[in-house]
Amino acid sequence: MAGFLSLPARAAELVMFEEEGCEWCQVWNETIAPVYPKTPEGGFAPLRRVDISDDQPKDLQHINGVHFTPTFVIMDGGKEVGRIIGYPGEEFFWGLLEEILRKAGFESNAAPVTN
Repeated sequence: MAGFLSLPARAAELVMFEEEGCEWCQVWNETIAPVYPKTPEGGFAPLRRVDISDDQPKDLQHINGVHFTPTFVIMDGGKEVGRIIGYPGEEFFWGLLEEILRKAGFESNAAPVTN
């Protein structure tokens, strides 16, 4: 069917654990959230938000150790590939995220750095 997006069975996702009143969640929401879905990273691993004070969704109940917000858990095929605890600023966030997404098969369009 034309017009439908087909996702692979092993879709990756970026799970953001957040909570109301989280100052750093708000900063992330202002700086990253508006552009994230438009990036290659956002296309590869769509954002999923989970409130840390709610019951964890059944498919994420195996994720342990989420105590701080924001915590970003990168999932691939239902398994954790890596996480970013806190929001380290825009530049560091993108670098850390790309490094973790590579473990899930993400390839950046950025030119490789050569010495």
